[in-house]
Amino acid sequence: MSAWTRLDDELDAWHASGRPATLWCRDDDGYRDGAPLRRLLEIARAENVPIALAIIPAALEPSLADAVAEFALATIVQHGYAHRNHAPSGTRNCELSAHRPVAESVAELAQGRVRLVREFATRFATVLVPPWNRIDAEVVARLPDAGFSGLSTFGPRARAYAASGVSQFNTHVDLIAWRRDRAFIGVDTAIDRMVGNLRARRDGNADPAEPTGILTHHVNLDDAAWHFLAELFARTRAHKAVAWLDVVGVFGIGDTPPTSISSRSA
Repeated sequence: MSAWTRLDDELDAWHASGRPATLWCRDDDGYRDGAPLRRLLEIARAENVPIALAIIPAALEPSLADAVAEFALATIVQHGYAHRNHAPSGTRNCELSAHRPVAESVAELAQGRVRLVREFATRFATVLVPPWNRIDAEVVARLPDAGFSGLSTFGPRARAYAASGVSQFNTHVDLIAWRRDRAFIGVDTAIDRMVGNLRARRDGNADPAEPTGILTHHVNLDDAAWHFLAELFARTRAHKAVAWLDVVGVFGIGDTPPTSISSRSA
């Protein structure tokens, strides 16, 4: 059985259950316009798939705002502050770690949020994506102080709210093998991980209300990953069980109920 057939079978099971197979896509490490970003946005535009662009505020270049303005389905979320490691040597990279004063991290995050609001206005959603998907619990507790109402990391969430007033929706399938020359993980592995999360949600072994999240890094995608992403968007858009969710609807920001983009028109 091919990988794509396994995905189709799982989506068929969702359709038979009468529930939508909800998906969303988050792209990390953005800060400027360029050919990789344009390629991502064009692939998404072709199938009308919403994209959450996690942007690094301290590195932001004006060209990015112009690129996003041309793509109505892109929403900006915040990728830490400077994507700078503050963890000691020999430990895993972390910008929002316990190895620096929490107040400093919170102040930087608030500063970054102000910049993204200024540059993107209503295209910005108050969702934090920590660099390397790591954040200390004390920083999480202070996210409302920095103006955030959402948190997104990696892996099935343990609870719906990371802190009071801070909802959490994670990604679950990273297309890059970071320890293998940053190559594409491969079609079989990507589909297996996607099907695994979808099945766990359908069976109640993972939170069924947390949409399955696809994680990309447009600067690092190789040709194989680009081809996979295009085929994934096209195939899932053609399946009646699938609903690709907009990040604002996913997080319910501003009391907005979860929404999907069902039309193929851009």
